[in-house]
Amino acid sequence: MIPVQGYDGKTVAVLGLGLSGRSAAIALAAGGARAVVWDDGAQARETAEADGFEVRDLTKAGGFDGVDRLVVSPGIPHLYPKPNKVIAAAWAVGVPVDNDIGLFFQSYATDYWSGFTTIPKVIAVTGSNGKSTTSALIHHICEANGRASQLAGNIGRGVLDIEPAHDGEVIVLELSSYQTDLARSLTPDVAVLTNISPDHLDRHAGLGGYFAAKRRLFAEGGPDRCVIGVDEIEGQFLANQMAEGAADDRVIRVSSGQKLETEGWTVFARKGFLSEYRKGRQVASIDLREVKGLPGAHNHQNACAAYAACRTLGFSPKGIEAALHSFGGLPHRSQLVGEKDGVRFVNDSKATNVDSAAKALQAFPSVRWICGGLQKEGGLNGVLEQLNHVRKAYVIGREAENFARQLVGCETLVCTTMEAAVAAAAADAEAGEVVLLAPACASFDQYDNFEQRGDDFMAQVKRLL
Repeated sequence: MIPVQGYDGKTVAVLGLGLSGRSAAIALAAGGARAVVWDDGAQARETAEADGFEVRDLTKAGGFDGVDRLVVSPGIPHLYPKPNKVIAAAWAVGVPVDNDIGLFFQSYATDYWSGFTTIPKVIAVTGSNGKSTTSALIHHICEANGRASQLAGNIGRGVLDIEPAHDGEVIVLELSSYQTDLARSLTPDVAVLTNISPDHLDRHAGLGGYFAAKRRLFAEGGPDRCVIGVDEIEGQFLANQMAEGAADDRVIRVSSGQKLETEGWTVFARKGFLSEYRKGRQVASIDLREVKGLPGAHNHQNACAAYAACRTLGFSPKGIEAALHSFGGLPHRSQLVGEKDGVRFVNDSKATNVDSAAKALQAFPSVRWICGGLQKEGGLNGVLEQLNHVRKAYVIGREAENFARQLVGCETLVCTTMEAAVAAAAADAEAGEVVLLAPACASFDQYDNFEQRGDDFMAQVKRLL
């Protein structure tokens, strides 16, 4: 773990005892702080008390007596749609609010770094879609090229649960808007923005607030290098803000689908080929079409972002290319589950919004599409443009009929359950087609999370194989 620095002898309250909150409490105690904890769940409180932590009801008067700081788990609203009452209570008595990401950046570098031959690096990845794949891919490229790496944040382990830095190590952090929005310290060496599309709008009071949360990683983090997807206006704006001129190679612009015409450093993918340009000249090219773990244009964007980030570490194009071919992909993200009679079954349960579902559909020419769930704000306009890839839609979820009515011009079947949808799609599918789970919705109407939904899909498919 990373012992938290700067709070020796001080009292720090921790709100929320999930993965990040629990690791924060342990790391605070390891650094000499007195950690007091609270969670709305009785089981979480009982577990914390059994582990020796002081459980204090922060919702009651006097809950913040003697408290120097409040550390909040990322899932807890701190501003919109309205502040959590514990956070509001901290504000009222002047207690600063932070999260585990802020504690990590405050604590990761230590005096013993002066003995390292190569200073460790932190690469932080954010964005609407693809940040998990991009983060995992950077981690994989590092290890495949002999550079020690740890992966944490919104994927895998809590940031304070990782091991202290080793000589030359690379820490790859996937950061959500919930994490970047509140962190008081944000100082990555390399910051990556994959893309921006509407998501979590209630939590950020609209797209502007959502983008502002992502932007903090760059504007307040002061990274040495910025890798920015510029296929949306928000990315174009951010790249322009971070660069001092057209040829400023501290900013690497990334695109999927367009050639970037600039004197600076660019990495883009067109027609299945990744190209790297510097100062107007091409310096590398990679054929992505045979990289089995990264199908479709959206994954080519992820490949470009990961490639760019790893080039800042000094890896060669050939070394990165070899690592791309050995990347197996992530569960629930364009994951090939199996194949039968020429029909492939692909699990993209992580496609929880319209934009990510549209990109998943775009990756395959002929799709039997399993979709539906708890629909998010903004409607389905973004995915309707890709219905030419869809032979038939098989709609699940409690609002399946309403969802199906919105798929104008597309043959649909209301299935409600995953079992019925997989069975119907498999029966209809022909050789060369893909049965694709890309819900374009949250999972919470039927499942605890997208992982559980994807696991159900895989279980139903495996019964048929």
